[in-house]
Amino acid sequence: MTNFKSLVAGVGNLSKTSKYYDDWAENYDETLKLWNYQAPKKSIKFLKETLNIKPKNILDLACGTGLFGIELKKIYPKSNIYGSDISKKSLKILSDKKIYIKLKNKNFEELHYFNTKFDLISLIGSMTYCKNFKKLFANINKNIKKKGFVLFTHRVDLWKQQDFFNILQTYQKTFKITKISRPLNYLPLNKDFKNKIKIKIVLLQKY
Repeated sequence: MTNFKSLVAGVGNLSKTSKYYDDWAENYDETLKLWNYQAPKKSIKFLKETLNIKPKNILDLACGTGLFGIELKKIYPKSNIYGSDISKKSLKILSDKKIYIKLKNKNFEELHYFNTKFDLISLIGSMTYCKNFKKLFANINKNIKKKGFVLFTHRVDLWKQQDFFNILQTYQKTFKITKISRPLNYLPLNKDFKNKIKIKIVLLQKY
């Protein structure tokens, strides 16, 4: 199985990150179940409590094996869900689940994916790997509809290191901060994370 220290470290070489998740893909869902991975369910709960929307088109960036897509489909069964991920093997596993209507093997920082404007764009559990926030938010801005929403999680330890709230403020002419959650546990049964590393959930809206 994959070396968990890479998850803690976060940002790395793209080819190494791709291989890392390719190597993990077959056991990924089982491992995260053992760790009681909570980011998808907590993000959906946060979204439902904050908004009453019925998005037609959703883009799930860094969708992996579709753990968040499964939760999206429960509350938005009629929505078209698109996904992109850097791991080809994860996408192969995901394609067999028949949740997403279209998948692309892309890094989430790249500037365009589909010929579609989205009502909701999500990035759950992967902001850790973002090297270029300017490029990421340019990508999101290009792909989202006016008044569309962006939902993502970010680790609290990295939030502090990066002064991430001020990074968000630099995009305030494009995106309004709708709501930010309190710090939440998300891997409570993993000995390295437990209560040490938490996440915040963020909801933005494009002006």
